[in-house]
Amino acid sequence: MSDEQKYTIQGLDEYIRQGEPQQRERSKAWKVAIGLQQVDRLQTSEYLLDTAKRHIEGDISIGEAKELIDSYYKSATGRREVENDRTEEADKVAARITELIEEETFSFTPAQLISIHRRLFEGIYKLAGRIRDYNITKNEWVLGGKTVYYASADTISDTLAYDMGQEREFNYANMNIDEAIRHLTRFCANLWQVHAFCEGNTRTTAVFMIKYLRTLGFNVVNDVFAENSWYFRNALVRANYNDLTTGISETTLYLERFFRSMLLGEEHDLRNRIMHVDWGKVTDGDESQSANKPVQSAKLSDELPPKCKNCTLEEVAVLRIIHENPTTTQKEIATAIGKSERTVKTITVALQEKLIVKRVNGKRNGYWEFIE
Repeated sequence: MSDEQKYTIQGLDEYIRQGEPQQRERSKAWKVAIGLQQVDRLQTSEYLLDTAKRHIEGDISIGEAKELIDSYYKSATGRREVENDRTEEADKVAARITELIEEETFSFTPAQLISIHRRLFEGIYKLAGRIRDYNITKNEWVLGGKTVYYASADTISDTLAYDMGQEREFNYANMNIDEAIRHLTRFCANLWQVHAFCEGNTRTTAVFMIKYLRTLGFNVVNDVFAENSWYFRNALVRANYNDLTTGISETTLYLERFFRSMLLGEEHDLRNRIMHVDWGKVTDGDESQSANKPVQSAKLSDELPPKCKNCTLEEVAVLRIIHENPTTTQKEIATAIGKSERTVKTITVALQEKLIVKRVNGKRNGYWEFIE
């Protein structure tokens, strides 16, 4: 990530530290939306940051923020002040990602993926919301200029339907968190490898996964996505590249590190150069978009007993809420993870039976405590 982009994102941190709950959530959404422009090496403008702050403070709605940005780029001032058309793209797409993140709607279907792409890039890409009808290749820095083999154009619809059908039928209920993360990363990598659209696939995949993970109980709008989106893209590339002549095989290891940082708060080395196929030969100068900053949030894995290694995905989602707010209620947990109170009660009972947490001082004025 460039210094300029870091400065822009850090300009929103004050709202996260000191703002009201709604301001904190809006600021996190904007940070992710701005950070995701890095997957295509794009920079947002100062005007975008100023507009984001107005939305965070509640002066304007996200719809009004989008309209202001559109009007800005129709004006002579906007056309004169921006560096290039790609800055306009970054600003508009960042606002649209924020809008999508704020919406509490989602359907796990190919149509949803297509809708996300259309909403992000309408008026920017000619084929926004349309599955590509020709084959593509892309030179990747992390592969030394080589390309991943993407899905053939004539198989995209069938492949999307199959992959999502398989994932929809998959049951995470009795799977421990390590196995669940490995499965999630493979699904994410497969979805990206289809590369259903001519442009904008990584940002579309990221938004789709953010919304999907929310249905599993995880709010992943955090600094990991905001500050490491270039790593996210390169990890997707490495998860889908083979060159057996040089001993390189596809691996989700790097993507798993990203997901573990994002879901569990673990601190992993998220430097891009480590993923490079010529690791050891790459200099720091080749790593202009590298994400070297460690995750700053408290590590959930350090706070939980070793017995939590066998927790399920849903149980870890509940434990994250309890870890952040020990006085939280089952009703508040249900709202936070998008599950029913009955489901949350079943999960918390299971966690107490496993001697991981206990409720102290009853339901009304009590709090959750981790058992040593």
